[in-house]
Amino acid sequence: MVGIKSYGAYIPVVRLNRDLISSAWGTRSIGGERSVANYDQDSLTMAVEALLNCVDGEDSEGVGGLFFASTTSPYKEKCCSSIMATVADLSKEIWTSDFGNSLRSGTSAFRSALNAVKSGDRNNVVVTSADCRLGTPRSVDEQIFGDGAAAVLVGDSDVIATIEDAYSVSDDITDVWRTDQDTFVRSWEDRWVLTNGYTKNMKAAISGIMKRQGLTPKDIAKVVLCSPDARSYVGLARALGFDTKTQVQDPLISTIGNLGAAQPLILLISALEEAKPGDKILLASYGDGSDAFILQVTDAIEGVKEKRSVKDSIGLKMMLSTYPKYLAFRDLVPLPQEFIKLFPSASVMWRTQNWSLRGHGSKCKKCGLVSFPIQRVCFNCQSRDEFEEVRLSDKKGKVYTYSLDSLAGGVEPPTVQTIVESEEGGARLYCLMTDCNPEEVKVGMPVEMTFRRFHREGGFYNYFWKCRPVR
Repeated sequence: MVGIKSYGAYIPVVRLNRDLISSAWGTRSIGGERSVANYDQDSLTMAVEALLNCVDGEDSEGVGGLFFASTTSPYKEKCCSSIMATVADLSKEIWTSDFGNSLRSGTSAFRSALNAVKSGDRNNVVVTSADCRLGTPRSVDEQIFGDGAAAVLVGDSDVIATIEDAYSVSDDITDVWRTDQDTFVRSWEDRWVLTNGYTKNMKAAISGIMKRQGLTPKDIAKVVLCSPDARSYVGLARALGFDTKTQVQDPLISTIGNLGAAQPLILLISALEEAKPGDKILLASYGDGSDAFILQVTDAIEGVKEKRSVKDSIGLKMMLSTYPKYLAFRDLVPLPQEFIKLFPSASVMWRTQNWSLRGHGSKCKKCGLVSFPIQRVCFNCQSRDEFEEVRLSDKKGKVYTYSLDSLAGGVEPPTVQTIVESEEGGARLYCLMTDCNPEEVKVGMPVEMTFRRFHREGGFYNYFWKCRPVR
């Protein structure tokens, strides 16, 4: 049977207390906090984090497809899933595809992966979904929206949950939207949106799949409902006959927010982390219609590799001290120009992608020295073109030395510049540190590598590896 073999979730470490937002505008706070992508993150880098977590321990050569779903892709015309496949060191002979323009894009990609594997076209397909949406300043959306990513590996062997059925309904309704000229998400009147959009379509899809499968509410162990806010899903669940206290998955609105296209898969992963063999899970998403799925957990769930859980990720956080800092993270306020100015080249990026994107170093075949970036000439034994490439981006390390640069500018000075000594042959990498408190950085601190966005120059985005304290 076709189903889910592995999963990975990513919640940014940065959080913003909603009281800070309401205080800045003199409005009512909805309470709790929301996740915020760091200043060097976007939907692509968050999806990479989820992807790497998902395929950790899997045979990368066996992954035949990679889908990326988002309403906030950094590119309007460039395949982000191809960038992600390169970063994750997946095969060149892989089907990559991007899904967008709908909050259902995550589950649309999920269903496409199901069909691809079921038809025999692909053996394994990874579905990634991430969003970093902007609510209009002073709006409730600004408080409700959160940032995050999820990834699931769909295959036909060793699955932890089979996908029993999928059902969809479509509805051309202009309730929540954003044009190609809009920065912020727009929406129509709340009650109309919830009644004629969310509730109507979710009921239709859930009732349809339950009827086709001959199921009653008592047959479902966990109901995973995407929700635009902290309340709407409750009325929907009750109307369908589900027990909101024992059957319905927490939508995590109060702790991280509405993650847009990534929300359904994040909530599904949360349900799988607590599931038992034999459990039936109902998953439903919304966006210009609704997608619904019935999954059944297998005995393999007991032996699933221990991964960083959604619950653990939520508990690991760094609070933003001010609302203006959030605005700076999202480029909504101007900041002093950085002193360091780079002028990238598309051809140079293409030539150097094995070390700049894949994170490869070179290991000398004669003396064993590991270097980064890749070096054709070994600076220890001077042998030429006698090396093999080794992946360093998935290796941990420690801070060999560092400096705090308060003059480099940027969103959040001081900049922490580090030399990391990798566990792979003691290779030393120069990189910046992120997701950290500069005052806590010290020599010998354990770190891990993380893929981040550096800047937008030359009309395109530039990505590279940084380090962060080990989670």
